[in-house]
Amino acid sequence: MANREEKRNLETIPVGSLGIISLPGCKPLGEKVDQYLVKWRAERESEHKESLAFAGYQRGSYLLDAKVPRFGSGEAKGVIKESVRGDDLYIMVDVCNYNMTYSLYGYTNHMSPDDHFQDLKRIIAAVGGKAKRITVIMPFLYESRQHKRTGRESLDCALALQELVDMGVDNIITFDAHDPRVQNAIPLKGFETVQPVYQFIKGLFKAVPDLHIDKDTMMIISPDEGGMGRAIYMANVLGLDMGMFYKRRDYTRIVDGRNPIVAHEFLGSSVEGKDMIVIDDMISSGESVLEVAAELKERKAGKIFICATFGLFTNGLERFDKAYENGLIDGVITTNLIYQTPELLSREWYIDCDMSKYIAYLIDTLNHDTSISDLLNPNERIQSVVARYKNGELN
Repeated sequence: MANREEKRNLETIPVGSLGIISLPGCKPLGEKVDQYLVKWRAERESEHKESLAFAGYQRGSYLLDAKVPRFGSGEAKGVIKESVRGDDLYIMVDVCNYNMTYSLYGYTNHMSPDDHFQDLKRIIAAVGGKAKRITVIMPFLYESRQHKRTGRESLDCALALQELVDMGVDNIITFDAHDPRVQNAIPLKGFETVQPVYQFIKGLFKAVPDLHIDKDTMMIISPDEGGMGRAIYMANVLGLDMGMFYKRRDYTRIVDGRNPIVAHEFLGSSVEGKDMIVIDDMISSGESVLEVAAELKERKAGKIFICATFGLFTNGLERFDKAYENGLIDGVITTNLIYQTPELLSREWYIDCDMSKYIAYLIDTLNHDTSISDLLNPNERIQSVVARYKNGELN
């Protein structure tokens, strides 16, 4: 913390008193973020901290008491039990937390992304325009996979962003948006899509101590053409080559709402004997990324690690268990930005990438109305962690 603190100028006056509302589905992540902020601000020395502009700067917690109680019919309301007048408010929501439930006419109903998004709007409505600024931190961007129109379809993600802005949201922070161009729906408001490449690299290095980071022994792989950007970035900062698979589809048929994949074709140099880092934005069913791993093994690749910002695992963990047992994959890294099941966290092949400290940095910096450019561009930190890893200093 000390090195990063020295590089950040946080002497500027905060936008307003910091307040964080972590919706129930995002509570564990919100609590971790709060712990970092409480610790840092208690330790931070500032000649201005006794001034009125810094009132409430050092507190025991920045989490505000907010709830979304429901009626027996399933309807709900947002309730904030503390004053938010003049606050710089950060609302955290995990739209993928299906583990949250509510009673609907006596039946237990699991919350869908639609339910979480409605609860977010209820809390924003409860703020009632009293906050000085509202920033929504939505790690998995709601409806981000419905980002373009093919035929007579709804543009749900664009509509959702416009709806939030119309309700008074000033900034939206998300992670690894499926298509960042969706921000064109709100061109006059803040929209940041953050890449967790640094956290992936650090998490992998800590979990696997015997990797060799050079072009002869390692390669970065994009499982499809849509993920080329993140693969190119990771390859560049690590000084490695990259390869890409593209999906050959059968456009004469539609299965489960999409044209089925016929084959994965590879573009790139030889992978024989090299360790692979396959990077993508999400693991949904896992079928596609495991097919890529199988293709790489057929080409005599070495160890295979899969990195994805969001581990949805919509079809369960069994196929990953089998792939690990059969030596197809050596590890899977995803973040805690969305709900993780206890079963996932217990798997031998799973590597958890904690993003709470990074989110705390973002909130702390933005609250001071200071640039977050250095946080969004982690090249310097990546080079530092690579050097420490090669020297055996990373613990």
